Amino acid sequence: MRLTKQTNYAVRMLMYCAANDGRLSRIPEIAKAYGVSELFLFKILQPLNKAGLVETVRGRNGGVRLGKPAKSISLFDVVKVTEDSFAMAECFEDDGFVECPLIDSCGLNSALRKALNAFFEVLMQYSIDDLVKSRPQINFLLGIGGDEFSKTAITAPAA
Repeated sequence: MRLTKQTNYAVRMLMYCAANDGRLSRIPEIAKAYGVSELFLFKILQPLNKAGLVETVRGRNGGVRLGKPAKSISLFDVVKVTEDSFAMAECFEDDGFVECPLIDSCGLNSALRKALNAFFEVLMQYSIDDLVKSRPQINFLLGIGGDEFSKTAITAPAA
């Protein structure tokens, strides 16, 4: 299974907002930090907003921020909003056109379902906060200014 770029950048956008500590983040800043198109981020923003993972503020001084605490946003929350399908095999699809005679008694189907459920369980164990807190220099790495750490990291005198 491979997650889409949409999911990848949705997680990154949420991490940026979490690292920005409740302040409004602008899409151009996020796009610059990750080297991705602003249009792509705007596309991702819509499902995140609809799911309540982010809030948007319109206008000249607008931007985006987390819709709930970073501790409350699991990776599973993001994946289920941004991924279109979790069909690991033809028999997972709900279109009713599966031609396999073993569809109701296949060991592969059962094994893949268990694997997918295990994948989801692991994603539920990690929050956006976990990802941000595990990287003490995240603000510096993302070019988020305004905190003392970023300023001292750039201008710290040599010992």
